[in-house]
Amino acid sequence: MSQNLADLIAAEDACVDIRIWLKSFSYTRRLLLGESGDPWESASKYLAYFSQAQGLLKPDVAVLEVGELFDAWLQKNPAVRGELSGKRKLSYPLRRLLEQPQPRELLAEIIDAVLAQLRGRVPLVLSMPSPSHWLHRANRAAGREDAALDGESIEDSAMYVADLARFVSGAAVGGLLLEESFPEVDLGPADLELYRPLLNVAGHYRWPLALRLGRAGVVDGPALGEIDAFIGAGDFPAAGRAHGVDLSGTVWTGEALPELTPKQFFFIDVPGDAMPEQVLDCLARLKAA
Repeated sequence: MSQNLADLIAAEDACVDIRIWLKSFSYTRRLLLGESGDPWESASKYLAYFSQAQGLLKPDVAVLEVGELFDAWLQKNPAVRGELSGKRKLSYPLRRLLEQPQPRELLAEIIDAVLAQLRGRVPLVLSMPSPSHWLHRANRAAGREDAALDGESIEDSAMYVADLARFVSGAAVGGLLLEESFPEVDLGPADLELYRPLLNVAGHYRWPLALRLGRAGVVDGPALGEIDAFIGAGDFPAAGRAHGVDLSGTVWTGEALPELTPKQFFFIDVPGDAMPEQVLDCLARLKAA
């Protein structure tokens, strides 16, 4: 059985067993495949890329970028963009995108291939935009640049993301990472209660949930208690069994690293244009801290 993210997150009064959580897709894709390289053409091509990337950085957590898969598929199938705007309902573009059989089946094949390669050494976490941000991106893809999101549409979107998660529920996924941190977009504080359909699915399959906080933070409420790990560059909610200190914007300047508490770990999103020497030096500093 694949290692679960819960195995690495601290129980009460224990230390987390994660030192550095890396997100490095943009960097490793450029380094290994070139600027225009596409690892999503098939499960075998993705596995070849993934194996090289894992060997290069040896992360504590393996991350599969689900949003990137759907973005790449949509770019190669531009006719589908017309389908996304087929109905006026705000949640329709995301529903239409996530129900496409080809990227869903490719995702399932890639997950199976990656899990077989990992053999339980580290957990495989599925990273994806949060329902609100995926809704925003899908509406932009449908040509609705200025769509104003509402609570009902966000909750509907969480239902469609939950359906996608159920589609791969037969695999030994180690957790989900929901991304709220997109500096170019400000959707306001995230109301996690609107993500209830997805929270329920994660709870049903016992998938730990991590949330990468955006600048606007989150709305206080009971749903915070269902998040296992919060990742952010500022203050953390009181909830969560682990906290990832996001140094993505500061670690490259060489400034002093913060001292971690027993329930904290370092989180780094490696920029696509980073130089290999810079990345290796950064990792060495973090491991030695």
